[in-house]
Amino acid sequence: MAAVLLHTKLFRPPIRPSLVPRPHLIEKLNQGLHHKLTLISAPAGFGKTTLVSEWLSAGERPSAWLSLDENDAEPIRFLTYLVAALQRVVPEIGKAVWKGLQSPQPPPVETLLTNLLNEIAAISDPIILVLDDYHRVEANAVDQALTFLLEHLPPPLHLVITTREDPQLPLPRLRARSLLTELRAADLRFTPGQAAVFLNQVMGLNLSAEDVASLETRTEGWIAGLQLAALALQGELSSSGREESSEFIKAFAGDNRYIVDYLAEEVLRHQPEHIRTFLLQTSILDRLSGPLCDAITEQADGSTLLETLERGNLFVISLDDKRHWYRYHHLFADVLHAYLMREQPDTALSLHRRASTWYDQNNSPPDAIRHALLAKDFERAAALVEMEWPALFSGHRPITWRGWVQALPAALVRTRPVLNMGCAWTLLDDGELEEADAYLRIAERALAAVADDPANQPEVPVAEMVIVNKAAYQTLPASIASARAYLAQAQGDSHSAIQNASRALRLFPEDEHYSRGLAALFLGLAYWAEGSLTAAGDAISNCLANMQMVPSGSFQIVATATAMLADLKAEQGHLHEAARIYAHSLQVAAEQGELALQETADQYIGLSNLHREWNNLEKAAQHLQKGQQDLGQHAILPGSVSRWHVAMARLKLAEGSLSDALDQLHMAERLYKRDPIPDVRPAAALKAQLWLAQGNIAQALDWAHGEGLTADDDLSYLREYHHMTLARILIAQYRQDREKAAMTQAVGLLERLLQAAEAGGRGRSLVEILVLQALAYQEQGEMATAVAAIQRALSLAEPEGYVRLFVDEGEPMRELLAACLTQGATPEYVTRLMQAIDPAPDPIAAPPDLNQMLIEPLSDRELEVLALIGNGLTNQAIADELVIALSTVKKHVNNIFGKLNVSSRTQAVNRAQELAIL
Repeated sequence: MAAVLLHTKLFRPPIRPSLVPRPHLIEKLNQGLHHKLTLISAPAGFGKTTLVSEWLSAGERPSAWLSLDENDAEPIRFLTYLVAALQRVVPEIGKAVWKGLQSPQPPPVETLLTNLLNEIAAISDPIILVLDDYHRVEANAVDQALTFLLEHLPPPLHLVITTREDPQLPLPRLRARSLLTELRAADLRFTPGQAAVFLNQVMGLNLSAEDVASLETRTEGWIAGLQLAALALQGELSSSGREESSEFIKAFAGDNRYIVDYLAEEVLRHQPEHIRTFLLQTSILDRLSGPLCDAITEQADGSTLLETLERGNLFVISLDDKRHWYRYHHLFADVLHAYLMREQPDTALSLHRRASTWYDQNNSPPDAIRHALLAKDFERAAALVEMEWPALFSGHRPITWRGWVQALPAALVRTRPVLNMGCAWTLLDDGELEEADAYLRIAERALAAVADDPANQPEVPVAEMVIVNKAAYQTLPASIASARAYLAQAQGDSHSAIQNASRALRLFPEDEHYSRGLAALFLGLAYWAEGSLTAAGDAISNCLANMQMVPSGSFQIVATATAMLADLKAEQGHLHEAARIYAHSLQVAAEQGELALQETADQYIGLSNLHREWNNLEKAAQHLQKGQQDLGQHAILPGSVSRWHVAMARLKLAEGSLSDALDQLHMAERLYKRDPIPDVRPAAALKAQLWLAQGNIAQALDWAHGEGLTADDDLSYLREYHHMTLARILIAQYRQDREKAAMTQAVGLLERLLQAAEAGGRGRSLVEILVLQALAYQEQGEMATAVAAIQRALSLAEPEGYVRLFVDEGEPMRELLAACLTQGATPEYVTRLMQAIDPAPDPIAAPPDLNQMLIEPLSDRELEVLALIGNGLTNQAIADELVIALSTVKKHVNNIFGKLNVSSRTQAVNRAQELAIL
């Protein structure tokens, strides 16, 4: 559900018919259009908003306006309104960004801004964007977003900020580069001449030049002070006369705060009682309309009074061109509210309660909740908040929703299981696992109490529990199960995660596609962690099927789940299918727009890993470069950054740069953040393998001991790569020390790993384990067994095009592959692997004698017989040619067939030609 916007925030305040001309300021603003930013910074009451409104009305350049308030401190809300403001000028701008903003999981702010800036850069006509009252937004995240916008601001956009205090922006740098126009209090003060025009013409006082000068001096040209003084003087003139007015002017002095208090009292003292009451009662409102004021005051003249106050210049500002909505000048509103709290503190609570009721009836839940909280009507606030869960589908950010709950008394929250369930989910999203667990327990006890489970009783009696959102309560068991699955998976308990996710899928209604999709995703992740890859793939496919039924806002989850599905296919050994899934995901993202494409880092990382395995290193590097653009703040999953560095390390290793590969692995470890994707090939294990490549067996052994690895460990999928690395270490130990115990352990461990990988359908692991088995047998001189293992690995690897799994093993693998050529392996594939191991052999060195690579080379006499077979001679003809018995020829032929692994004369000739023996 899209967020509901308050459109009055997007209207430029209309200018008053009688304004004091300020041509010198208008000219300065016009000149500032050549810069990036115009900053109008001055205390309250200096006419900042009025000046900008006047300037825009007189100019020709289109402008967008955004009036800010405290609620805009949340970056996504701030950007939502910023885009909405720009769309009032250029309706087509920011459509892709808008879609991202409405997503249940919006992309990072920098990603959204990047796309927005690109769209702004493409428009032809220049526009102005005004951020009014920026001081009301106290949030570093918004300051950072605005800084990013300013640093990359395209020429068509000019930014104007009005504020009471300087924002946390790089103002010194902008000044130094002449990119900033500034108007300060000294610029905005009324001159004596302007003060005279304002007091006598606008406010209709007809004061003497001496009185005007006195007022201007005492207020120091402060416009709000002059207006308050004029309103007070209007009362004095009507009741006392001119002489008393002169004395009044001389009577007050002091700073702005003192003047405001003094003059506001004078203004209020001269208002009719019904106007004064109206002002005080409506001071609790951020914005005013006739019907809302009627509800607050329990009168029926709200619209008329607002128009009267605006005509009387009584600090009322219209917020739209139809004059339906208004607000008080912030300074005046503060004073009015202070008077209300001093004179009628009990009344304020009832006024807020009436405002809450009105906003609830007029479909504005956030305002209804805020006023209920201000009214300290926590029961009402809790009910309103509960009805807004799930927050995502009510148009609220989860953090906003949780903020409302946290404003309620803890004892009250404990009586409402739906609120506890909602808090648990928002905390899980933030990684606050222990706090989430505490809220889940409260919700679980509530359900157990209703079911009369004596073993799990709640902290409050069942009679005191409150259920308002009955629809959410009906799905509470399913929601708790889904949350428990998420929590268990995050804590490494995949068994409990599977149980809870399966329960959630049984309990959620069939049409709850978003919730069912999430539960299926959790189930898939848990199966993955256990090594059940087929079941994991089925569950993630179920997630994608459900998410496709969600109208909008699920593209990030779809992108994440699709990347996971492709990762699973790669783990199963289906490299080509994985590549198709990655490519399809990128195509779908492209159709969704540039914003969706920037959420595809994991797809590019996955494609890079595939192309590296296929030995297409250039293309692998290109994919990593594209993926890097989406990292950092742009990555959907926190672990993507670390995975990128691991992929780069593998690429550097393939390029032969061990030191660069180690640097990348150090970076991967430093930046590692846990996310739902199982880390089955961690950077630390790959580092140990690189140490082995450098001959540093001792350091690799230290790693294995630190991990508590032994050859007799119980095996698990999450530690499979650890144990494969341990097998490599044991083989290296044997190669160095010739200690038979190390090789015995390695062979036994690899056999158990092979059985586990076969049972789990983990094709990639299966190929690598077979490679390690072949290397282990080769090291012991058991070539027949080694060749059998490598042949099986080749039969599995060839259809998917594996290269680096073989090539990275170096010269020992080249010898094994050469031996396989004599045993029926596909010559083209094996030759390609051998060439990849040694693409540029030493031209001086003699080429290898492939006959000697046979497990049992052909004898000289067998080579003679083979040559004659190649010439087409029969056995008898060969016997005659070599002057040997026919039975001897037959024996040689049988030996040839066995050594070449063939069963006919034709096959023998073909094999001999493939091996360049003939």
